[in-house]
Amino acid sequence: MRLLFIADGRSPIALNWIAYFCEAGDEVHLVSLYPCQPQLPLATLRWLRLPFLGSQIAARPAQADLLRRLFPAQWRTTFRQHLVPLGLSRPAQELGDWIERLQPDLVHAMRIPYEGMLAAFAKPQCPLLVSVWGNDLTLHTTANPLIRRLTRQTLSQADALHSDCFRDQRLAGQWGFAAHKPSIVLPGAGGVQRQLFYPTAGSDRQLMVVNPRGLRAYVRNDTFFGAIPLVRRAMPEVRFLCPSMQGEAEAERWVQRAGVADAVELLPRLSRAEMAALFQQAMVTVSITEHDGTPNTLLEAMACGSFPIAGDLESLREWIAPGVNGDLVSPDDRQGLAESILRALQDEQLRQRAQAMNQELIDQRADYSRVMPQARAFYATLIREGGNSGGRVTDRE
Repeated sequence: MRLLFIADGRSPIALNWIAYFCEAGDEVHLVSLYPCQPQLPLATLRWLRLPFLGSQIAARPAQADLLRRLFPAQWRTTFRQHLVPLGLSRPAQELGDWIERLQPDLVHAMRIPYEGMLAAFAKPQCPLLVSVWGNDLTLHTTANPLIRRLTRQTLSQADALHSDCFRDQRLAGQWGFAAHKPSIVLPGAGGVQRQLFYPTAGSDRQLMVVNPRGLRAYVRNDTFFGAIPLVRRAMPEVRFLCPSMQGEAEAERWVQRAGVADAVELLPRLSRAEMAALFQQAMVTVSITEHDGTPNTLLEAMACGSFPIAGDLESLREWIAPGVNGDLVSPDDRQGLAESILRALQDEQLRQRAQAMNQELIDQRADYSRVMPQARAFYATLIREGGNSGGRVTDRE
């Protein structure tokens, strides 16, 4: 298959998915909205520049660091939501010209803003598959009327849909994706690679809580950091580790406000192997968000045996039964989060039962070696039938 992906070429989620097709021997082309040098055997790699996206700044670490220090994640997201859609026309024409020259069998835009929007403008003459990522249809569609119109246009023109939760299949229908078109529900990164993410002996666990979500507009770090003093009143020895927050002024301010500098370690961005080791040691992993689909870090934590606590969202109830194999709390409830963390830390039997259930759940629904063959078969069907196979495919069928 000759495949063209439109994605953020820096994203571990996107690259984990794309790597499977490279390894399968397909001819893989990547158009990235950010400068990148992925270690993949790509046939071609192109950087498509979008005005106001910040990709030029991302290529200059010093400027990117200054921007992060001056503007919180929420402000940066709002800035992009209002300005990037205004500058899609010319890049979309460039993308259309490239698609015309390349003649791929299938184009896969790996999220709606802004890859899917560009692909919809470009109107490829081959099947267009669009992925919905966790906040495409909840966070971004509330931004402004233009984002809403472009989202509807993208889903109306897509020949097929991939989402990482069943909730987004339902929402996509409300935003213009026709019910007769083919769709599939699979984890966004292609699932969990079990040779890397697996539980170690229980004795290796430490009195440690991990927050792997970093600084994003939809992550409730105020709730997370606000819960830490409440946890420490009962268990002062608990440590809290936060990957991708080292050197981030916003995270440093949260630590100072909560007065928990002695209990919190802000870590740099970690490799997947380093993240696996962290999840294998941590008793609890916390992922408190207002918008989410199926977070890949949450699946990885579950695969490593760490007890998952997340925001109480419809999409996450597809994976977590509160009080059974994890817990869900209101994203703005720091007291509830603290109580949930304490319950998990203090109840070893609860953690053991959850670990056993989550191992089976990951093996059945999120094992990379099972998920990605389904994705490749879906591609083949779309190509064979021109994107009009007229059925829905899910990981539960």
